Amino acid sequence: MAVRVFHRDEPDLMMPIISSDARLIVWPGVGAEVANMNYVVLEPGEQNVPHIHSESEDTIFIIEGKGSVQDLTNGVRLEFEAGDAVHVPAGVEHAVCADRDSRIVSVGGPCPPDRHLLRLLGVE
Repeated sequence: MAVRVFHRDEPDLMMPIISSDARLIVWPGVGAEVANMNYVVLEPGEQNVPHIHSESEDTIFIIEGKGSVQDLTNGVRLEFEAGDAVHVPAGVEHAVCADRDSRIVSVGGPCPPDRHLLRLLGVE
């Protein structure tokens, strides 16, 4: 396999469980073994469906906006803003929320890729 370049505006797959604009950019479907990178836009008031990555750590870098992440496993809500990185350990139920009157743009995702979630989307 050779080095490849991917662009956010040409996603290989959309993930509506994450947001109305969640794009899988690097994932097993394009040949990645353990890397995963999503580009996600959450509009004000939008939030992920609460979910768990049972075998993956989820790391999300906030490029634009501010919001919060709910740690539903531990009953914690943390606020974030552009420049922050959100890290969710494997097995923690969570949801990212655009609940602070701001559009959120982020990159990141579960690593290794969440193959269970991909199967739910019908692609793995």
